Amino acid sequence: MNLYIIVEGRRTEKKVYPAWISHLIPRLSPVNWAYQANNNNYYLFNGNGFPALLHNHLKNSIEEVNELEKFNYLVLVLDVDESTIDGRINEVNEFLEENNLELNSNTELIIIPQNRCIESWFLGNQKVFKQNPQGLDLISYVQFYNVKTNDPEEMGIYPNFNTHSQFHADYCVEFLQERNIRYSKNRPNGVIDKDYLESLILRNQETNHIKSFKLFVDFCKKVNLES
Repeated sequence: MNLYIIVEGRRTEKKVYPAWISHLIPRLSPVNWAYQANNNNYYLFNGNGFPALLHNHLKNSIEEVNELEKFNYLVLVLDVDESTIDGRINEVNEFLEENNLELNSNTELIIIPQNRCIESWFLGNQKVFKQNPQGLDLISYVQFYNVKTNDPEEMGIYPNFNTHSQFHADYCVEFLQERNIRYSKNRPNGVIDKDYLESLILRNQETNHIKSFKLFVDFCKKVNLES
């Protein structure tokens, strides 16, 4: 079993996904270069945002995967941001069709849409949520949309932010700061821990919230069942 993973994020995802994979698929180990994959390995790199991931990397990655014939899955991890889950997936499929790109028969394409961004998922941790926050920004954010009771993926844009992802990321920073967790995109402290991941899984199981996160968890379960 080998995975070839392209994440959109330049910073956060490159640190979060290796940690989460180590928790959910512990038999897999990373390699620095795709050609080094042998058995139970994954190769992960960042695509420097969307749509750069498509135009600058996907074609070469498919050619590499097809040439090596070592990978069971090519996994794309993409922010939904101002699009929709279906819209983002359609953009990928249209790009593949327009450029006549096709994977070899032994490799399956998996698209993991982060709705709206990976910080939207992080906001699903109900254990971290502080009932009586002290930060003025966080108090305003909670009054605008309470992520403990409402699905973080469905949250809109707070005034003065240009995109959903910008707001969700700032909410996440303030949300974690209340627990003295200093989160940044370069240093995603706390969220890479196993108990944080398990809290997100529990949130989805109990509420059916953060559904796009479940796509990632379900994929990991699928890999674990395969040899």
